[in-house]
Amino acid sequence: MTTVEPRIFPFGQVDRLEVDPLFSRLRQEEPLSRVRLPYGEPAWLATRYEDVKVVLGDPRFSRAAAIGRDEPRMRPHRSRPDGILSFDPPEHSRLRRLVSKAFTVRRIELLRPRTQEIADDLVGAMLAKGAPADLVEDFGLPLPITVICELLGVPVEDRVDFRTWSDALLSTTRFTPEEVVRCMGLLREYMAGLIAQRRQTPKDDLLSALVAARDNEERLSEEEMLSLAEALLVAGHETTATQIPNFVYVLLTHPEQLAALRADLDLIPRAVEELMRFVPLGGGASIARYALEDVELGGVTVRAGEPVVVSLVSANRDESVYTNPDDLEFDRQQASHVGFGHGAHHCLGAPLARMELQVALRTLLTRLPGLRLAGSEDDVVWKTGLSTRGPEHMLVTWDRP
Repeated sequence: MTTVEPRIFPFGQVDRLEVDPLFSRLRQEEPLSRVRLPYGEPAWLATRYEDVKVVLGDPRFSRAAAIGRDEPRMRPHRSRPDGILSFDPPEHSRLRRLVSKAFTVRRIELLRPRTQEIADDLVGAMLAKGAPADLVEDFGLPLPITVICELLGVPVEDRVDFRTWSDALLSTTRFTPEEVVRCMGLLREYMAGLIAQRRQTPKDDLLSALVAARDNEERLSEEEMLSLAEALLVAGHETTATQIPNFVYVLLTHPEQLAALRADLDLIPRAVEELMRFVPLGGGASIARYALEDVELGGVTVRAGEPVVVSLVSANRDESVYTNPDDLEFDRQQASHVGFGHGAHHCLGAPLARMELQVALRTLLTRLPGLRLAGSEDDVVWKTGLSTRGPEHMLVTWDRP
């Protein structure tokens, strides 16, 4: 096994949406480096775009091999062994197929009118209340939460509870390990209760479809069904709820790009892709993959049994792939980003997230003229102790219509 002394990761402080300059040096000089995350055994860290895609997409790197290992991770708790993120194909493919039809581009486009209606209602409430408004609490969180609740069949009025449970699952230091375990238990109990209701009274929602796949077709176990439902609820709102204020913050602090977007709203789909590349949602590393055999990568040999983590943030700023990678450019024509991951575990909800982000930006830019921060950048309150980074509270104001 490799014995190089590992660097402590993540590097430095996760400060707002800044990208640590050490990533650039590593891409140039040491694209595969030894690191030690806050928890678990040492690992290799891949920082270059092409190497990241290999780790995420090559079957020689396994998620299932992490089971039973002290996998390197940002959070104290480990992935559930029955969760979709713990499986390799074909088991992973089996679970993914159960819900993938609900997230096709065509199906998601059918949700756009309802998503627009929700966004309009939220902005209408902001206008009625008057400025300033907290973009996180008044818009960024309730929009994706309402959409995923309606899609799954989860009562949206319970969002305060599962927001807390979601934060616990993403906690690095905000919750104690004991609190995380308690919240995970509460989330499982809650989802089990909803599933029991669907067994009694099926509805036209994704939870009912999972129950049917379990009870009528035996295509997944009870524990797999519960874990899949939990993952859909948490992942289905958390990242988009964070990226909406992140994107708005970046636009408000890049006035030229904001002006270009206001002048041509048809740029919004391309702007969303560029913002996905540019904005560092996480400050840490991916879930670990274990090499199933010796693999040459980034100029070194990863030995069989060694874990590798990747930095999506670094890959999206790779100078060998993107011209001026630290600039926000809506006319960028280069390689697609890896903001939604890559390979078998590429984000299942990417079409939903894209649609929600497009709707969010268009609604905010059209209905809140002169949208701007209510105060200075220093007044924005940023999340701490979570594996995602973004505003906790962000007050905004606008011109009167």
